[in-house]
Amino acid sequence: MASEIAPDVYAMRHSCAHLMAAAIRELYPEAKFGVGPPTATGFYYDIDLPEPLKLDDLQKIEQMMRKLRKKKLRFDRRELPIEDAIGFMREHHQDYKVELLQLLRDRGTTAIAKETGDDTAVDGDQSGVDSVSFYTTGNFVDLCRGPHVENTGQCGEFKLINIAGAYWRGNSDGPQLQRIYGLCFPTKEELEHCLWQMEQAKLRDHRKIGRELKIYRFSPEVGAGLPLWLPRGTALRDELEFLAQKEERRDGYLRVVTPQITKEELYYRSRHLPYYAEDMYKPFEIDGERFYLRPMNCPHHHQVYLAEKHSYRDLPVRLSEYGQVYRYEASGALSGLMRVRGFCQNDAHIYCRYDQAKDEFLKVMRLHARYYDLFGIKDYYMRLSLPDLDKLDKYVDEPEKWLAALKIIREAMIESGYPFREVEGEAAFYGPKVDFMIKSVIGTEYAISTNQLDFLATQTFDLTYIGEDGKEHPVYVIHRAPLGSHERFVAFLIEHYAGNFPTWLAPVQAMVVPIADRHNDYAQEVRNLLFDADVPTGTGGLRVEVDTSTERMQKKIRNAQLEKIPYILVVGDKEAENRTVAVRLRNGTDLGAMPIAEVIARMRDEVVNRRDIELPVIETAGDATAH
Repeated sequence: MASEIAPDVYAMRHSCAHLMAAAIRELYPEAKFGVGPPTATGFYYDIDLPEPLKLDDLQKIEQMMRKLRKKKLRFDRRELPIEDAIGFMREHHQDYKVELLQLLRDRGTTAIAKETGDDTAVDGDQSGVDSVSFYTTGNFVDLCRGPHVENTGQCGEFKLINIAGAYWRGNSDGPQLQRIYGLCFPTKEELEHCLWQMEQAKLRDHRKIGRELKIYRFSPEVGAGLPLWLPRGTALRDELEFLAQKEERRDGYLRVVTPQITKEELYYRSRHLPYYAEDMYKPFEIDGERFYLRPMNCPHHHQVYLAEKHSYRDLPVRLSEYGQVYRYEASGALSGLMRVRGFCQNDAHIYCRYDQAKDEFLKVMRLHARYYDLFGIKDYYMRLSLPDLDKLDKYVDEPEKWLAALKIIREAMIESGYPFREVEGEAAFYGPKVDFMIKSVIGTEYAISTNQLDFLATQTFDLTYIGEDGKEHPVYVIHRAPLGSHERFVAFLIEHYAGNFPTWLAPVQAMVVPIADRHNDYAQEVRNLLFDADVPTGTGGLRVEVDTSTERMQKKIRNAQLEKIPYILVVGDKEAENRTVAVRLRNGTDLGAMPIAEVIARMRDEVVNRRDIELPVIETAGDATAH
């Protein structure tokens, strides 16, 4: 965490955590303190109190923090031998600090990060020393390695935002503390912008909107992390597939379909076993043979490639599939559609010669860019993941091939002109990969898709082609999934558009609203005319529904607006007589009566050209005035 935050901001947020602890010490003298590290946007502190705090108590604590900030209390440092430090903390009834010090004495480290998986929870870790440092702020004294600002007057702009439960050292059998979260920024403007982003995040939460728009659901009877796509969500998926199929046909991809279960031997051959075993569901037995639910499509596509011999003239061969896969994610990691156990990948594998690899890699990156331009994704970069040279046992030991693969990728990335960064330790076991990182309109960053160069599959599956010399030569394999999984990408799009999907992508593109029951037949006729219109969609026709409920007309219109349906077509006596519809947009614009043919022409333009109707301006993270 510290390496991702500017040093001065880290010190400020770390100091603000101590300032909050000092305020709590004033208000609740019996408090016992755990750890209080900085975070990406602020800080938190874990505290043991006799009674649970309420959200209203945060205001009281925050007021005390402001009083102490005005006093400009110093952050004074001193050192004590470990045994003296243990005695000091025991005397002040700080049991959790005593435990940290005893661990430090007995094991050489507090090792909080290793035990909890929380790399921010290392506030007390002062490994490898005989003495430890303390910082005093007013009446609060804390075991801490620093750094801090000079005094509380330099703690920036802050706000306490939440209380949550937290097990001490991540142990569910241990005591549960109260974790108080706070925000901290150098300026008031930055703090307010962060609060705006948080509010937008609540409003745009794909879990909330997905439920309201009837896109998907989870059922405990089906299982955690296994989404059920409802009809409207399935229509959205179909449209994305329709888009991807067109783009892939343009780029020369051939579609295939492969099984969702596979014999164990295939994954040993691909080397996913044992490297990937932790992420796979347990095997099951059929007719004395062990099978797995597939966690990826690659080995299956290799089998398709091997179905026939290929010459140098045939390459590249590009195989694509919308393949359903299953991966075992820890229950604590599951989060709506963002992290699931069963998902469908927009997957493909490219089999090419060495001299084609750079151009093919470059084409895939440009395909990503086409998609991002279409969806209005402006803020993105590529992250090149390298192997961790200190942990080579995690990767295929082929240093020359690693270097050759990295050369191809770097040259392609530089030639693309797209921004990229390099990180160590996140490569696939079989080769380097490029993750495409995109930001939502509220600044949340997602690893949405990946592009990988695989030199291992050539060996393990004997993937070759016949060269001009009549001899067999190895192919290079490129793994790519520009839209990632349907699940994660749809989750992103829900939050990106706040559910206001453009007309071409909207699960329901128009709602026909009959004013009275006697208008239902004409409403159905309008629906059929729109569906049968010559408009290319993933579902075969314009997606139109008829509201035949007993609600009053205004309530029907309001319901359609809440469901974020682009077009609301009202029909009554006049419309039936004149063969028209009264057109309203979801943003409240009233276009008045229009012939059905004109409505179709307007919607066709938006679908074919993939542009949207007139909508309110979407506020973005870069708009500092948008709150």
